[in-house]
Amino acid sequence: MKFLAAGLLILLALLQYRLWFGDGSVREVARLNTEINTQQEQNARLRERNRTLAAEVQDLKKGTTAIEERARTDLGMVGKSETFYQVVSPEDAPTQTLPR
Repeated sequence: MKFLAAGLLILLALLQYRLWFGDGSVREVARLNTEINTQQEQNARLRERNRTLAAEVQDLKKGTTAIEERARTDLGMVGKSETFYQVVSPEDAPTQTLPR
């Protein structure tokens, strides 16, 4: 009877070791769940980015408004009947001394 109890105790210890430290352990499952959550968040961000880029591509293919907007913001385009004004903040303005 003592050998049976000792054998069961050793078996229990081995099973506990595998549960806490072996392959598929509680710690590893928790780490994998964290990785899954991180990957799902990244996938959601990338899906939103892809949706935005697809909408922009569709706008660029269908109309000139999106192309004109990109030209204005990226290339500084000014229309024929428009006047360009550049506003300079006082900190960036050149300092001039007036002659006396």
